[in-house]
Amino acid sequence: MVLVIVVAVIALLAGLAANRWLRPRLLSEDDDSGMAVKDLVGPLLTLTVLLLAFVLVTANGSYGKAEVASRGEAKALDQLVEIAEYAPAAQRARIQADAVCYARAVRAREWPAMSDGNGSPAPSVWSTDVRKTFRTLQDKPVFGMLVAADNKRSDEREERLTQASASIPSAIFWFLLATLFITVVALGVCLPRKNNRGQIITLTVITALLTMMLVIIRDVDRPFGGIIDVAPTAISEVERQATRDFLAHHPASELPCDLNGIRRTT
Repeated sequence: MVLVIVVAVIALLAGLAANRWLRPRLLSEDDDSGMAVKDLVGPLLTLTVLLLAFVLVTANGSYGKAEVASRGEAKALDQLVEIAEYAPAAQRARIQADAVCYARAVRAREWPAMSDGNGSPAPSVWSTDVRKTFRTLQDKPVFGMLVAADNKRSDEREERLTQASASIPSAIFWFLLATLFITVVALGVCLPRKNNRGQIITLTVITALLTMMLVIIRDVDRPFGGIIDVAPTAISEVERQATRDFLAHHPASELPCDLNGIRRTT
């Protein structure tokens, strides 16, 4: 970082020095001639658009990873429920009940927390309980498949929580905001003072488009909060199916958690 700043300062000083001492030797123009402010605004606007576009691509990539991880976690949990069908009756019921409670905890507890970039300890209660059940199945053929499905679920959840945090640092966002402000002000300086209705409308449209791009970047960079968010659709569907199957196969049993994935107290 220091090197970049030093090089930039040296370049600026060298440019000013060349303007003062080297320009008269190379050009025969008057000292009052040269690039006007409006000539410098074009490159500034181009730079602003390129920066916004680059950051938008980065934020959109994070959003896509969050969506893929959410679906992957739900799929792995569904596989865990299906593989549990090959386990003995007692372990099967416990694993499938824990899967339902895990899905409920993710949907009701962790999803709202991710809007602020945080996680929740609620789902871990049930994933830990599932692993305890695995210990009683170490000599069973189904053990390896269950562990593989649970590891997949764990990896996808970790990826989901990673993508819940903003991928664009606050410093970059404020830099983009400052760049947008400087660009709009510079464009405003270059407008004529009279008969400028068309130019003002154009400036307003440009400002609106740049602002919308920055707003979209901010929103997409928070995949689980804001207007454009990743909804818990996949995990909710797994929860619904797993609950239906558990109640169908174990009508006399009760799930060990409430609708929010919190363990029931006896």
